[in-house]
Formats: sequence, structure tokens, C-alpha cells
Amino acid sequence: MDWNELLRLPTTLLWILSALALLLALVQLVVVRQRLNARRHVAASGHALVVLVAFVVALLLGSLGATLRGYRFLGEELPVVQIDARILSPQRWSLLLTWPDGSTRQVLLDGDDFRIEALVLKWKLPAVLAGVPPLYRLDRLEGRYDDAAQEAHAPRTVTDFDEAGSFDLLALKKQYPRWLPEVDTLYGSGAYLPLVDRGHYNVNLMRTGALVARPDDATAQRLGEPMGH
Repeated sequence: MDWNELLRLPTTLLWILSALALLLALVQLVVVRQRLNARRHVAASGHALVVLVAFVVALLLGSLGATLRGYRFLGEELPVVQIDARILSPQRWSLLLTWPDGSTRQVLLDGDDFRIEALVLKWKLPAVLAGVPPLYRLDRLEGRYDDAAQEAHAPRTVTDFDEAGSFDLLALKKQYPRWLPEVDTLYGSGAYLPLVDRGHYNVNLMRTGALVARPDDATAQRLGEPMGH
């Protein structure tokens, strides 16, 4: 079920109804002027009431439509990076990262799972409902072992993306919060998944600011098999 499509339908309908109500208000406004010119004040008062009601209805329907549009955006996801995994030896992996612009990077990773993290700058509610997406910067990619004891003592691999330039908006928010009053929160968001040979993973950022990682169908099937990774 595509919730975005389901929300898009009532949004369009609400905006159409809002436009019709606004049109009715304009027509009745013309009638009010005609009644006033004809000195029919009682009739003009009745039509003026219709103008007021129609205008309020148009405003409410339009606002509700805009709100639903915002929540549709909240459910959408922005592609961040795709990850393809190849096993080199037990618990030793080569990962190929592909960004939406086509650029790639290959990294080595130790462990059973991967975890990718990002720093996310989230806007306040009015901006979110208007469709302004959160800003993000990939922070790091690290391995994770299934065994707790191994996690504590085995070699760890961490890749620092180091994407911040001399003018880092996220750092600026931390140092000078009053400069960016429309920014709601600044926080880290991460997602991890088990690794499997020839696995393909899509990492997306939701407009709520949550980072999510998902295997494709073939990878998910291999992960479900015994000894899948």
C-alpha cells in the first residue's frame, strides 16, 4: 500500500474544494455589491454571511490540504548512498559505496554487520510541512560483530567520510544556535544491517530525519538463509 498516493488524493480533492469555496465567496461578493447598489440591505446581509462562511471553509480546506501535503513529504525518503558488499575472508569485507550523483568509494570493513551514521539538521514544523527537507552529512561507516566478546576485543574498522568543509552548517548551528532559528534539532542518526556476500543495500533519509538502510529482495533472501553471511 502506497501511503503517499493515498494522501495525495485527498490533498488534491481538498484543494479543489477550497478553490470552489473561494470561487463561491467571490461570486457572492459580487452579489452583495449588486444588492447594496439596489439598496436591498437585508438581502445583501444574507449574501455577505455566505461570503464569510465560504471564505472560512476555503481557508480551512486549503490549510488541511497543505497539512496533508506536508505529511506526505514526511513519509518520503531521500536516497543517500547504495552499498554493495563482497566478502574477502571471514568477517572481512570490501564495500563499494555509490552516491546518487554517481560518485563511488571503496572501503574495507571488519565485522558481521555494517553501521552507517549521519549528522542530521532538522527544521521546525512549519518548514517541514512546507516540504523543506532535512539537511544531512554522512559521518562514518563502521563494522559491528555479532558476538559481544568479539565486539569488545576484535579489530574495529571505522571510515570517516570527513565531508565537512570550512563552512559547516551543522557545526555553525552548534556554535551559534541563534543564527539559525528555524532549525529544530541537530543529532546523529544511524542504521545497521547484517552483511552478506554480494549483498546490495539502499540507505535513505526520511524527511523526519531518520536514516534507514534496507537490503534489496535478493539480499534479504540470502540473509534469511542459514549461514547467510
